[in-house]
Amino acid sequence: MAIVGPTASGKSEIADAVASEFGSCVVSADAMQVYRGMDIGTAKVPVGKRSRPLLLVDVAEVGEAYSAALYQRDARAAIDRELAEGRTPVLCGGTGLYVRAALDEMDFPEGEAESPARRLWEERARELGDEGIWRELERRDPESAALIHPHNVRRTIRALEMGERGVSYAKQVRGLHTPRVHYEARIWGLARGREALYRSIDSRVDDMLAHGFVDEVRALADKGLASAPTASQAIGYAEMLAYCAGTMGYDDAVAKMKRRSRNYAKRQLTWFRRDPRIMWIDRDSRTAAEARRMIVDDAARHGAHVAEDEKDAR
Repeated sequence: MAIVGPTASGKSEIADAVASEFGSCVVSADAMQVYRGMDIGTAKVPVGKRSRPLLLVDVAEVGEAYSAALYQRDARAAIDRELAEGRTPVLCGGTGLYVRAALDEMDFPEGEAESPARRLWEERARELGDEGIWRELERRDPESAALIHPHNVRRTIRALEMGERGVSYAKQVRGLHTPRVHYEARIWGLARGREALYRSIDSRVDDMLAHGFVDEVRALADKGLASAPTASQAIGYAEMLAYCAGTMGYDDAVAKMKRRSRNYAKRQLTWFRRDPRIMWIDRDSRTAAEARRMIVDDAARHGAHVAEDEKDAR
């Protein structure tokens, strides 16, 4: 069972409610919720508001470079434990690669968050700049370079690193469109109209700021967030780090945070819309309770285990 969708679409609330009916747990599929202390800015469900265990959050320090390969290992271990106990875990998140890494057969040859080749290419990128390192990829692997924006340094480095192992980034991307299933899962997507989604995103950002997000960033800065290879680039954290460092005004930082969140939501929808397995629920026309009931009833029809006390309650 998986619940996916763009940021601010209400996934966490519904997943927790569904897991409560199953008597199981929620397995997070969010690339930034893995980091300890990154709570407000990643919309991590507070411990006191979880009715069921939330796994795969707070498993890495902000200075670590947690990877999809490590996530695949850890998520499958959690899912397998639940299945062995006869429970139906609920995978929930908006990081499409993490969802696929958990549910489908995806190979990560290195299996590590870091590699010597990656560190060399990162150093080379600092010397050449964004477009310079992308030109290097274009020279070596034009097919892969054509799929990557010249300013996406992280993905460019990933493609160069893969190339050194004889693996084509372009071929791996094409393989994403033809999944090889590891777990048979019912996958639900939550969708909202663009304007409603953007209002929800803006409201969430305002709420984060009202509940101490800047203080959270300052505390993480003291723990080395600014030099963290992955966590420092997270939406909101990058902008508020710049504000705290005095290189960006507060209003500009907030505006950029909202803009990046909206752009990210569009990319999430593009990713998930490619997967024909996803059954979509229109959250503009259905309440969270209605969405939960749709998912639970469908799961019961397909053999998912519903906790006995929840059956009685129904």
